[in-house]
This record gives sequence, C-alpha cells and structure tokens, in this order.
Amino acid sequence: MNTRPIPIRRLVFLVGFMGSGKTSVGRLLAERLGWGFADLDEEIERRLGRTINQIFAEQGEVYFRRVERQVLEDFLRRAEQEALVVALGGGTFAQPENVEWLRANGGVTFWLACPVEELIRRCRGMTHRPLFRDPASFRQLYEQRLPHYQRADFCVDADRSDPAQVVEEILKCGVI
Repeated sequence: MNTRPIPIRRLVFLVGFMGSGKTSVGRLLAERLGWGFADLDEEIERRLGRTINQIFAEQGEVYFRRVERQVLEDFLRRAEQEALVVALGGGTFAQPENVEWLRANGGVTFWLACPVEELIRRCRGMTHRPLFRDPASFRQLYEQRLPHYQRADFCVDADRSDPAQVVEEILKCGVI
C-alpha cells in the first residue's frame, strides 16, 4: 500500500466522449471550487471564429489537432496563475501525446464515463458534433477512444441526469 499522500491538484482535466457532460460538469465544478473554467472546443471556436464543424470541413482534423495543442499549452500557462478546470474535447485524450503531456504538466484527469446508448441519446440531433454522423459510426468511434479514456487518473459515473451529482463524485476522489 502506498503511504505517500496524494498531492492536491489545482489543474483538472475532464475527459470523455461527446455528450458525456464535460462542459456542464466542468462549469459546476469550477464554480463549486471557486476556480477558473475553460472549455477547449469553445476556445478553439472563439480564436478561429469558426465552428468545430467548419474547421474540420475546411482544414481537416490534423490542422484542428495542431490548434488544439496550442490552446492546451495556453491553458497550462494560465494554470500557473490560477487553479483551473478544463473540459477537453472528445478526441483530445485519444491523442497519445496529450495524455502524458497533461500529466507531466501537473494535471489530474477525470473520465466522465457514460454508456454509449446514453451518449447517442444525448447527441442525436446536435448539429455541432463533427464526428457524429450516425449511431453505427458513433459507436465505432466510441470503441476506438474507450481505451484512451480508461487511462484517465479517475473514472466517474456520468450516467446521471444532474451534473451536480457528477461533481460530487469527482470531489469524493479527494485530490482536488
């Protein structure tokens, strides 16, 4: 048994598939802690003046991932000045170079786990999801990303109707 205390972290990354509630939970968690909040996809859209769908369609995923990494680096600089909760994009943690990089820079990761059927239900009809085409491709992408999400430091059940319950589960982990 490890007898060393787990360090309290002031940089939290929420990981999970589209529709898992990263933004909703992240805003509530940041408010509860009195920390700053940042949403990776929202910041990318703000900086580029286009939606994620448009960026994927016009420049492709490789370009998007490059911008995503630049924004992450900016968030890490911001976290040097203030405690921060960051909602990552659904594919951010599936980029192998990001996982170790986030940890090496002091972040703790929480996977908001949710059954794929519930994620499909939540995302159906949303037009701002560039990688949601149909339930079959959705499931396939989920299965591809699942092993990456499972590498998060903590897994929290996000199959709840109230994001505040997910926040409580995160706080029970005792590392923030």
